[in-house]
Amino acid sequence: MIAEDDEKQAELVRRYLEREGHTATVVWDGRAAIEAVRQRPPQLLILDVMMPKCDGLDVLRILRAEGLELPVLMLTARSTEDDLLLGLDLGADDYMTKPYSPRELMARVRTLLRRTRGASAPEPAAEPVLAVGSLVIDPQRHEVTVDGAPVECTPGEFRILVAMAAEPGRVFSRQQLLEELHGFARYIGDRTVDVHIMNLRKKIEPVPRRPQRLVTVFGVGYKLSAAEPTGPTPQAAHHPRGPRDVRP
Repeated sequence: MIAEDDEKQAELVRRYLEREGHTATVVWDGRAAIEAVRQRPPQLLILDVMMPKCDGLDVLRILRAEGLELPVLMLTARSTEDDLLLGLDLGADDYMTKPYSPRELMARVRTLLRRTRGASAPEPAAEPVLAVGSLVIDPQRHEVTVDGAPVECTPGEFRILVAMAAEPGRVFSRQQLLEELHGFARYIGDRTVDVHIMNLRKKIEPVPRRPQRLVTVFGVGYKLSAAEPTGPTPQAAHHPRGPRDVRP
């Protein structure tokens, strides 16, 4: 699905998608995007930020709040780091600034679709459940639990957890985690990984400001510690007024 109010841009993207064998539908404003996704979630949403009635960031915020975890690739004329980080923080899986190369857009679409099992994709081979202490990741069911309590993760956050839980104790550089996220990482800065790590800490750490699971190895990257954290569970530790500004 393409949510884009610029008719020429939408038609260009639609033609490229159909040339690669996809069926593409177009909606022209944010409200229409929300309703269309609710009625029939697509395998991928290409979402423009600047749209009438409801902008792309609000569309993404609403869809994620409703538990819709479809992959989202955002398009925007905004190019500041703050805009990029906000989109990722809300749950975008990828982000392109205008003007962009349609060929690069298609490369990113292919990467996202490869990493997300669509409704018509063949059933993959069973993947083992990964357990690191009380943190349990089930790749087959796309489920994460801590002390038996479910944890909601975006697709990007989930891919990071799967990669790190497969090798607990290994230190991953930001570049390596970017490659886990996107398959190629030449176009996105290191802060992308930092945002995902920050959000994961809010969800799986007893005290996000003092991480014990997702540990920073200064000057190198991050590792998932095999040691069981001490202190309250993440659910008990979180303040009821909502997430705080936690920096990696």
